[in-house]
Amino acid sequence: MYKIMLVDDEAEVREAIRESIDWPRHGYEFAGSCANGAEALGAILDIRPDLVLSDICMPLMDGIEMTKHVARAAPDTKVVILTGHDEFDYAQQALRLKVHDFVVKPITPRELRALLDRIKLELDREAEERESMARLREQLQESLPLLKERFLECLVQGSIGEEEAERKFAYFGLAKPIPPLVAISVDIDQLDDHSRERWENNPELQRYAAYKIALEATEHRSALVFRTKEERVVALLSGIAEDSDEDIVQLSETIRRSVEKYMKFTVTVGVGTRCASLGELPCSYEASLSALDYRFLLGNNRVIRLQDLERPASFSCPPDYEWNRKFASALKTGTHRETHQLIEQFIGQLKSSSLPLEVCYVRTQSMMIDTVNSIRELLGDGGDWLRQLGAALQNIDGFHRLEDVEAWLKNISGEAIRLIAERRSDLSQLQVRSAIEYIEQRYQEESLSLMDICNHVHMSKSYFSTLFKQHTGQTMMEYVTRIRLETAKTLLQAEPPIKTYDIAASVGYGDPQYFSVLFKKHVGVTPTEFRDAATKEPTA
Repeated sequence: MYKIMLVDDEAEVREAIRESIDWPRHGYEFAGSCANGAEALGAILDIRPDLVLSDICMPLMDGIEMTKHVARAAPDTKVVILTGHDEFDYAQQALRLKVHDFVVKPITPRELRALLDRIKLELDREAEERESMARLREQLQESLPLLKERFLECLVQGSIGEEEAERKFAYFGLAKPIPPLVAISVDIDQLDDHSRERWENNPELQRYAAYKIALEATEHRSALVFRTKEERVVALLSGIAEDSDEDIVQLSETIRRSVEKYMKFTVTVGVGTRCASLGELPCSYEASLSALDYRFLLGNNRVIRLQDLERPASFSCPPDYEWNRKFASALKTGTHRETHQLIEQFIGQLKSSSLPLEVCYVRTQSMMIDTVNSIRELLGDGGDWLRQLGAALQNIDGFHRLEDVEAWLKNISGEAIRLIAERRSDLSQLQVRSAIEYIEQRYQEESLSLMDICNHVHMSKSYFSTLFKQHTGQTMMEYVTRIRLETAKTLLQAEPPIKTYDIAASVGYGDPQYFSVLFKKHVGVTPTEFRDAATKEPTA
């Protein structure tokens, strides 16, 4: 409901208008009526109506004068002039005073109702706009901390001009940093399973914890602390003294140790270079990020200053062909211990080298490629596992430390050794199976020899003999003899009886006497005795 007041010096007019309108039906609450502008002004300031219907010519204070005061004291109150005067000068004054409408009497109840409905729609729209604006202001207030962080992030990235920066410092109520300046970046290290469980696997909660630690550590300094979209915490230190480098490192150590001690996870702190103006701040910030990258070489949970890591401009980096040869050999022979020692040797050499970080990345990627190629030569190009290795190579940035690369290399070399061993075992079984099939097809031949079988499977006699016994538990000739004698037993029980010397010839023995001696040695009886015993057995 909108409050409405009526101002007219004629009581009959006031009563007639009041009685002719069903105010609630049109969305209004009739808040009262007054006989002149002076009386009405006091009531308006007290009641604060949304709409005033007023005559112009009234004693003590006319409608025009009243409207002037209302415009200053209650600007949200709309005034509609209802008057019998249609002179042009009245209309001009009313327009200058921003009177909402100027209606010439007489006005019928129907016309007045239409006027009231139209003004209500306008009041509804304005109320909705005010409500929307209030919501926006509330949302803005809620977003101010985030907007402040995005401003500071743009500042250190160099994507905002100095004039705009000046305005934003004032808007957010921030003290403008005084050179010299230094940026330090705090980045959360990778968590172990215990730390993830402690922090409910909530990285935002961890980042806030690190942010609070940084705030407390810089509480008594001239510093701006904020969080970036990349989930880092950045502190901008200003007014840095000339001899304060060690002090900055000490502050960074305080942040690192406090996070580890109280929050039970670790961070690495990158310290940027000193800069002499706000415009140079992006250089200091970039240096702090570059320092963080050296975790790849130096590991987690430390303070890293780029100045301490400067390398000479010239360096030598020959490829380690001997290492590659030894590693491929260790993979082939399936020695886990040797492959692990070689990997540890490679990682140790990189850590102690004076190579720039970019070169270490290249050496690491080259070594990973060589490793995958060695595995591919042994296992071939098929299989999901090798495709996964290729995908890992394309994302070397996912390895944040050399320790991660070391663990990955040890894992894939171990998996490769396992697969190579399985492949060899499968191949050995195929070769032994092929030899057995060859024996079963040729055992009747008296000339069948170990060399014949080895030539068939393309293996040396010594290696094949060892492999055959591993898979069957017998030597190759023991296996041939067993096949021959088992066949002879079957033939000795045949009807009509087959002569012994024919049986001997059919199972690969040209000398019947030798066959009989061999049969008795393995079976315990002569062929004849075996036949006689078989024929005496009762039939079922």
